[in-house]
Amino acid sequence: MRNKINILPENLASKIAAGEVIQRPASVVKELLENSIDAGATKITLIIKDAGKKLIQIVDNGCGMSEDDAVIAFQRHSTSKIQTLEDLEQITTLGFRGEALASIAAVSQVDMITKTEEDEIATKVSVEGIVIKEVTKTSFEKGTSISVKNLFFNTPARREFLKSNNVEFKHIFDVFVRIALSYSELEMKFISDGETVLDLRPQQLDERIVDIFGKNLQEALMLIENDPEGYERIGLSVSGYISKPDFSKKSRSEQFLFLNRRYIINRSLNHAVFQAYENMLEKNNYPFFILFIKIDPRRVDVNVHPSKLEVKFKDERNIYHLINSSVRKTLSENNLIPSVKFESLNDNIKIKFQQIFKKVPEFSSNKNVELDKIFVDGKSTDIQVDLIEKIKPIFSEEGNITEDEADKSNISLSGFSFTPPVCYQLHNQFIIVPIEEGMMIIDQHAAHERILFEKALVSFSIKNNVSQQLLFPHTIEFSAGDFAIIQILQDDLKKLGFEIKIFGRNTVVLEGVPVDIKPGNELTILQEIVDLYKENEYEQKLEPRENLAKSFACKSAIKFGDTLNQTEMRSLIEQLFMTRVPYVCPHGRPVIIKISLEELARRFGRP
Repeated sequence: MRNKINILPENLASKIAAGEVIQRPASVVKELLENSIDAGATKITLIIKDAGKKLIQIVDNGCGMSEDDAVIAFQRHSTSKIQTLEDLEQITTLGFRGEALASIAAVSQVDMITKTEEDEIATKVSVEGIVIKEVTKTSFEKGTSISVKNLFFNTPARREFLKSNNVEFKHIFDVFVRIALSYSELEMKFISDGETVLDLRPQQLDERIVDIFGKNLQEALMLIENDPEGYERIGLSVSGYISKPDFSKKSRSEQFLFLNRRYIINRSLNHAVFQAYENMLEKNNYPFFILFIKIDPRRVDVNVHPSKLEVKFKDERNIYHLINSSVRKTLSENNLIPSVKFESLNDNIKIKFQQIFKKVPEFSSNKNVELDKIFVDGKSTDIQVDLIEKIKPIFSEEGNITEDEADKSNISLSGFSFTPPVCYQLHNQFIIVPIEEGMMIIDQHAAHERILFEKALVSFSIKNNVSQQLLFPHTIEFSAGDFAIIQILQDDLKKLGFEIKIFGRNTVVLEGVPVDIKPGNELTILQEIVDLYKENEYEQKLEPRENLAKSFACKSAIKFGDTLNQTEMRSLIEQLFMTRVPYVCPHGRPVIIKISLEELARRFGRP
């Protein structure tokens, strides 16, 4: 009987192994760029032709290789990165498997020229389909040049599966950008079909971000460089940049996670960032971020995927929490009020973010919180003392406030008192507030939504909540589905201030409502809250309490068309700036924009 199990020929086994590592031209670029970095290169040039199908060449000034090492490097599992099993448990290099060059050579024609600092002359090795064709001597500077020609020339079926040149170029560009971001201290150049795509000098990370993604991102970047809960003590830290909410994208393509400077893909950690923005983004919008996670190599396994894009952590929960809290802290420390700028003297308006204050007030669950605990001096919190000089003119045209005026307003800041300004309501929709730099325009509905949303979240953790009792309780009959939702949410509705008693099948008695609800709207608002809750549950898949808080805030807030007097407008502004995130409503839309005096002057043709 003939044996059914055979040993594969070496050339066939190599091609199969190459298929795991080399999937497209971008795979070659990734492996060779990582080798250059591991070789200590400070200058790397990538040259491609026909989107890498005809040529991929990497030239670096790294340590180079001797002739013997250059020949051995093309053998499978040859590596200088690890020697023992212990080395595998604490990998600090990008490459280590010893499969890259062998896999590349198995499906292409490769010429490698390399020279060490000690060698007087360089070594050239030519390989085709894992067979070494020639080893010669040539002239070359210290470093290595690897030319990969005619990728998949001996596996035509694989070549047919490659996409168009535009698609393959985009994959190569993405790989190059990831390396360039992770190693901004390197000089890197990318040339495609004779044209320079990127020419990057050694620079700081923020400078490199601007060079790659454009100057329009410069004002939106916020630095993450903090250790909010002492994680550095256990060998864990995170740093990098995130974007302000206004610079959100419709895709996740500009989100970068680096673990010990290795680009990785991890949905859980991406979610940690997204969750930290907490309703600052509109639906289906995603933030720009570049985060660097540093961790003890012994606490992570990078050897779980051929392309090394996926990793396993011993304790992913701590990393999730660190990223989430770091992003939240950075967002809370930056001012996110958008400023309207007229890019040209026409009706096209572009909203940008500009900093008005140095810090964002921290949210407090105390309903009677004083402004001096929000806009604070240097003794009570870390907000800068010079913040006072920027806030002061917002509530006074002159900035010189008398004792009598302060008593009338009943508002105080540590160190001085002031009276609020005269506010103006525009079409019963927007509130215009004069400030030193121009004016703020506040969306009254969105502002009240933000206030009610944060009050609702706080109310869920308070035992005794305030409710206004109805003089005549209302009996409400719901559909079976809505009645089930009422039963599920009954405890949390009570925390919001709804006093509800179950009264027979599908029927409830409403005896009290939150103090923020206008009399006469109780039945309508409760039904609208249930309707919006169902919609959010289906479309946005929110957590129950977040969903309820959003629904309550949306349906209970001041509406467009509601007339507000001076007291009500001032109260709304004061409460808004006591919230943790006053710049966006719970749905991610802007609450405030600013128009500077300079922009107004330009519109009127003044110099």
